[in-house]
Amino acid sequence: MSGRVVVIGDALIDELRDDHGVREFVGGAALNVAVGIARLGVPATLIAMVGDDEAGAHIRSYLADFDVELLASPSPYGSSRAVSVREGGAEPHYEFNEAAQNRAVRFGDAERAAIADAPVVVISCFPFDDVAQTLQLASAVAGAHLAIDPNPRSDMLTDRVEFVRGFESLATRAALVKVGDDDAALLYDAPLDELRARLVDLGVQAVVATQGAGGASIEAGDIVVTRPISHLPGDIVDTMGGGDAVLAVVAAALVGGAPTDEDEWAGVLKNAMDVAAATCRYEGALLRLPSSLNGIDLDRIGT
Repeated sequence: MSGRVVVIGDALIDELRDDHGVREFVGGAALNVAVGIARLGVPATLIAMVGDDEAGAHIRSYLADFDVELLASPSPYGSSRAVSVREGGAEPHYEFNEAAQNRAVRFGDAERAAIADAPVVVISCFPFDDVAQTLQLASAVAGAHLAIDPNPRSDMLTDRVEFVRGFESLATRAALVKVGDDDAALLYDAPLDELRARLVDLGVQAVVATQGAGGASIEAGDIVVTRPISHLPGDIVDTMGGGDAVLAVVAAALVGGAPTDEDEWAGVLKNAMDVAAATCRYEGALLRLPSSLNGIDLDRIGT
């Protein structure tokens, strides 16, 4: 295998609107994970829909800056965009354009060859409620070492029951699944612990469960490790990339083979929480290492 992790999912422009104005970032959950893996020193390839427009040019340039290979699926709607409105400190509200609502991934010869060579294939924010897409995905990743984050978006979810069915059809053969309390609420209307237990029963080899300020846990067979959020210097500026950072760290750790004991899993989770904490001290979702907080003016982070 090539050692290049393949990430399948979304790539878009995040447009943030709040009391301070409007800013744009290159983003998308899958893109964030691919870039994050590359920043951790592991070569990465992203398979995602990107338009031939100005936004698409920004996405391509951004990925090139971080040495992430892009296998772009064509888009008749241009590039995806998510508008995040954050007012008065309230939870952000997202609006997605037509391209994001109709995102689709092509699984041609180049994509299948990259998947076949990958030591790990990560799937994040995939349209599991699109039956045809899910069947194509299942065929393309047959036999792959899978890490999955369902990462549903309420404004893009057209069929919750079908999304769960599609997600679980691949989760049963996954080496790792990451879920959060928001996923449990949106997809299952259930607490995170119930979803974690369900995934274990389905045969997922390792389940990463994140609870925001409540920390995270990993359950892998008889091994269960938990970790609170990491308290690093500086204030939390933006939590948008925290979950993607966790997935990037854990997926990168699988490249050399999954951890085999409690100490190894605990070390992976500690590193994931440290990296997520550093990422949340900057605006945007770009993965940051804890070392990035050393020797800088912490009051200016995110400005």
